[in-house]
Amino acid sequence: MSNRSPSESASSQENGRKRPRRRRRGAFSCSPKSLYAAVDLGTNCCRLLIVERDGKSFKVRDSFSRIVRLGEGLDASGNISEDAMQRTIAALGICASKIRRAKVKRIRCVATEACRDATNGPAFIDQIKRKTGLRMDIIDGQTEAELAAIGCGSLFDQQADNIILFDIGGGSTEVTRLDRGSNGHFDMADSASLPLGVVRLAERHAGAGQYEHGYDEMRQEARERLSEFMDRQQVITDVDKLQIIGTSGTITTLAAVQMGLARYDRSVVDGSTISADDIRKVITELRSLSRDELAANLCIGPQRADLVLAGCAVLEVIYERWPVESFSVADRGLREGMLLRMIRQDLRRRRRRGRRRKAAPLPNLVTNEGQASG
Repeated sequence: MSNRSPSESASSQENGRKRPRRRRRGAFSCSPKSLYAAVDLGTNCCRLLIVERDGKSFKVRDSFSRIVRLGEGLDASGNISEDAMQRTIAALGICASKIRRAKVKRIRCVATEACRDATNGPAFIDQIKRKTGLRMDIIDGQTEAELAAIGCGSLFDQQADNIILFDIGGGSTEVTRLDRGSNGHFDMADSASLPLGVVRLAERHAGAGQYEHGYDEMRQEARERLSEFMDRQQVITDVDKLQIIGTSGTITTLAAVQMGLARYDRSVVDGSTISADDIRKVITELRSLSRDELAANLCIGPQRADLVLAGCAVLEVIYERWPVESFSVADRGLREGMLLRMIRQDLRRRRRRGRRRKAAPLPNLVTNEGQASG
């Protein structure tokens, strides 16, 4: 028996039909078939992006990001710690809940440097599957670089001859060169994945004191590890025709600090440019601050206060080699690359199915006696 009053029952009907239910706030209005999700489990952060396909691109429907410090202590022990695993599984549980609630059909989840480097990385991937239902793939550095390049493609300068794309992560740095082809498109020409992440650098070189950042030592290690890749890039002869794109917390944080933002705002930072002079000024300012002062900056915060200068050391070495006038800033990369690749794959499948239907032979409408069948 209904608990509603007669007036409530009458008001819920109109011309003999039930009034449609109101959509819950934040509910997805599109078909799950057009929704895609990408999860990026890095050495420092866990990130989720849920999007709706929009032609060859997408519209963001939901996102999630949490600093989990998966690689904390990994450099010394060779294993992911129990605390780091529990923090990460909690964050991935939130990602899984969001994906299930949105009824997403196309999902890709990847893990990067911490999981591919840790002795217990594969076992941790199995644990993630048991506890969250997410199937994580451990990808290599080459794949990571390729996906980041796809994700940043809309920022490529069509007047450039060459592009250097760098992604300074928690456990590794991926650096890629792309060259303009005869068709006007940029193709990957060279890439390297180096154990040069901000968590690793900070753990190796920073001291316990408020001002013991270990910056000079971090910069020297970055020079040594990047030298082989840089020596191979003799094709870059004109920095005026070179675009450098940074996609990582380092370059986005520097841009936000330089802009004087009260809080980090992706819509302002992503796609912006920052001059090399401004980068040098910001790095000089940050180097003079204590860890507490770095943490007090709302664009940095306490969780990045001990890591931001490690990224600055890597970025400074890249600028020393290629002194461009400005850097392009990308708050996009690996997740967006996964999503665009899935969307493009689906569009190609759809085109192939369409061609097969068009090429299918007409049904036989003639009988053995040569008369049209009725």
